[in-house]
Amino acid sequence: MVALIVGIVFIAFAVFAVVPGPLGWWSEVLAFLRGSLPVLAVLVGLIAVFIGIADIKDRIEARKEEEEDVKAEEAKNGK
Repeated sequence: MVALIVGIVFIAFAVFAVVPGPLGWWSEVLAFLRGSLPVLAVLVGLIAVFIGIADIKDRIEARKEEEEDVKAEEAKNGK
């Protein structure tokens, strides 16, 4: 319950801070977003590369297991 209230307070403060008025931080928020987009793009790209590598490794491992299962089945049926 406390986390919900704190979350609502922070969201309200963020909206209050960026609307034109007493604080008027909208230009600073935009500058921050512009500056953080390249860093965010690099991080998302790295995560995508790591996921792709893990997927390739999983597929290779699955093929090896299928080949072992086929060989084991052939050995069992051959006896």
